[in-house]
Amino acid sequence: MKKTLLLFISIALIGCQINNKSSAEQIHKNVITIDTHDDIDVRNFTDSLNYTMNTDTQVNLPKMQKGGLDVAWFIVYTGQDSLNEQGYLKASANAEAKFDAIHNLVNKYASDQIELALTASDVSRIWESGKKVAMIGVENAYPMGLDTSNLKRYYDRGARYVSLAHNGHSQFADSNTGEYDSIWLHNGLSELGKQMVHKMNYYGIMIDLSHPSKKANLQTLELSKAPVIASHSSARTLCDHPRNLDGEQLMAIKENGGVVQTVALNAYLNAEKNKAFNAARDTIYKEISKNMGIEMIPRSRLRSLTLDQINKYRNDYKKITDAAKPEIEKIKQNIPPVSIEDLVNHIDYMVSKIGIDHVGISSDFDGGGGIEGWQDASETLNVTRVLVKRGYSEEQIRKLWGGNLLRVMERVEQVSKEMRLK
Repeated sequence: MKKTLLLFISIALIGCQINNKSSAEQIHKNVITIDTHDDIDVRNFTDSLNYTMNTDTQVNLPKMQKGGLDVAWFIVYTGQDSLNEQGYLKASANAEAKFDAIHNLVNKYASDQIELALTASDVSRIWESGKKVAMIGVENAYPMGLDTSNLKRYYDRGARYVSLAHNGHSQFADSNTGEYDSIWLHNGLSELGKQMVHKMNYYGIMIDLSHPSKKANLQTLELSKAPVIASHSSARTLCDHPRNLDGEQLMAIKENGGVVQTVALNAYLNAEKNKAFNAARDTIYKEISKNMGIEMIPRSRLRSLTLDQINKYRNDYKKITDAAKPEIEKIKQNIPPVSIEDLVNHIDYMVSKIGIDHVGISSDFDGGGGIEGWQDASETLNVTRVLVKRGYSEEQIRKLWGGNLLRVMERVEQVSKEMRLK
């Protein structure tokens, strides 16, 4: 009798596991999965090398297909430089090259596989057609210079969210990086930045709070007539990093009707765990590089290298990391890396803090993101699996994976129409 009962329980448990797996996979197919932050390198958008191929990037079309990632927000990112005409011109050229790259992907290289969405309704329409969806976000308004009319030009090129600063104070807003030295340029938003908030509402561009300072963000939330987003940020209560949002900012975003896209970036999810694993991993890298006779070059020195030198080092570095994989897998047993479980810890916390309607998901792939279990777009289903394991329903997962973001986008579009009619 006992043996029969144990057999019955074992079969039931196995059946439950199979059903959970099937449920996660079915939910993943049923919902629109949106990743709000994927950086790009224009060198991967050429006739001979582009995202129709399985490029050496965390995001491309084959990886999106494999992992069931439906929507990628490709990022027009420009690093912060001097606040002068020369700096603005150089930054503008960089931004234009990235806009061109994205348009080449959707219009030239892969028009049969992916389409650019300009509205929330476009996303649903393209998804239903079976194609992947591209969207464009601008990380740092710095390339717009002092001419706020450039915002309309970026809108016409497809930009649907913009952050007013990145790592370093821009002409529009202070950056979160001011926390490191307590030096601020505008004490929040500049007068030009306040104008930009109004103009983004007017044109129907979502305002991204992921990089500006806390004070700039709170001022933006006071001024904005439309809900905002944080395109790739996590909870500061769980991980004390200036790029994460504290309780005051989270509550203000909830009251604004916005959404926080929890980011899968190690240092923003669990700093101590990340530090311990990186130290162990780097020890292995150094030993292997020494045996191979390859110098490990610090990130700070890479900027001084020529393009040929950088490409050579990338190849050398890949040799080191490939050789290190077996040893790294071993250390994971005792020193675990930051994983999807840590990402969902932040999702759990923010859902409890501000509600299921105000939380989303992002990766920051090809810009520093990627965690154990979600290293690239091909592993996107794994996030849904953990959400199901944590008890989230299909409707809740639909909101987290993109429903909340699309709700915000629809409202931003409506506010724009209302403002234009006045």
